[in-house]
Amino acid sequence: MVATAATSAFFPVTSPGNGVPKVGVLKPPASGGLRVKANAQAPGKVNGTSVGLATAPDPIVKIGESSSPPPRTFINQLPDWSMLLAAITTVFLAAEKQWTVLDWKPKRSDMLVDPFSFGRIVQDGLVFRQNFSIRSYEIGADRTASIETIMNHLQETALNHVKSAGLLDDGFGSTPEMRKRDLIWVVTKMQLRVDRYPSWGDTVQVDTWVSSSGKNGMRRDWLVRDCMTGEVLTRASSLWVMMNKKTRRLSKMPEEVRGEIEPYFVNSDPVVEDDNQKSPKLDENTADIMRTGLTPRWNDLDVNQHVNNVKYIGWILESAPPAILESHELSALTLEYRRECGRDSVLQSLTAVSGNLNCTLNGSGEVECRHLLRLETGAEIVKGRTEWRPKSRTAGDAST
Repeated sequence: MVATAATSAFFPVTSPGNGVPKVGVLKPPASGGLRVKANAQAPGKVNGTSVGLATAPDPIVKIGESSSPPPRTFINQLPDWSMLLAAITTVFLAAEKQWTVLDWKPKRSDMLVDPFSFGRIVQDGLVFRQNFSIRSYEIGADRTASIETIMNHLQETALNHVKSAGLLDDGFGSTPEMRKRDLIWVVTKMQLRVDRYPSWGDTVQVDTWVSSSGKNGMRRDWLVRDCMTGEVLTRASSLWVMMNKKTRRLSKMPEEVRGEIEPYFVNSDPVVEDDNQKSPKLDENTADIMRTGLTPRWNDLDVNQHVNNVKYIGWILESAPPAILESHELSALTLEYRRECGRDSVLQSLTAVSGNLNCTLNGSGEVECRHLLRLETGAEIVKGRTEWRPKSRTAGDAST
């Protein structure tokens, strides 16, 4: 309506033909003329007495007299664009309203974060926080994030933590002083507890920080929460030591390196208690399932030219019993890394189930497994232990 009125003011409606009277103009009578006062009013009265108004007389408007039409100009010959302009104005107003509704900025910092951000430093510069949205290609057959997805998020936050602190140099997390001495970080132990797996479309918040571990080691912890509810989903702790990139041997921590990273150490207990449980020996005679011929691909190597530690989890689960994978979900994981794996390595994956598998599955109880990833020559790469809990039944499962 506003647009129509505005456009009509600039573009008057033209006559369909010559001699047709304009809208709102009376056609004069056949003969004679009529003189009418415009805006005529009755005289005012005060206490019943007529009072004359001391104003100028109203102008006389001649209606009955014929007059020639206004001269044709460029303006009054323009076509009627009012409807088109009104439609265009309506479209633009609707688009502006929709753009106002789509606010890209988060309403609450604890719910959403800029998807193009690398995270931020919080808690006096000692904790790094980053949010992740669970993508469709990061979920598994259960429609929840896979354990590899969670491990990749942990690794990503660790590297971005070092980067945000200004310590990232060449290699995975190597500081400038480490680069001078050809030193890199390698993980020796990883412990993880999953209370609940996020689903597709969920947003998780990952906090990570570092602490000292003995004289030459470092511990890194993670805490994963649901951004909407604040519920703790995953807790993880890891131990790291230094290795010479050229000799591939473990190294002590130089004082120069300690001076770089020590200001970022947090004095706190690990979020996952250290599991020092001793596992019985596992070989082809004691294993329930064994997979052979596993080889790394080029994309499995990291920038330090050894297999990424997340890849080991996939190889370990290659020998997990299918019955467990179908009815249970991984709730706890402990990995002990013995040595690195190169691009030309050929591996074997072995798994042994604690107790009687059939009795455990029939009773819908928890399952514990022991794992070993080794080279074909027998050298141990990773030793592990996993705990599994029954999957929760969804509404769809209950109806079947």
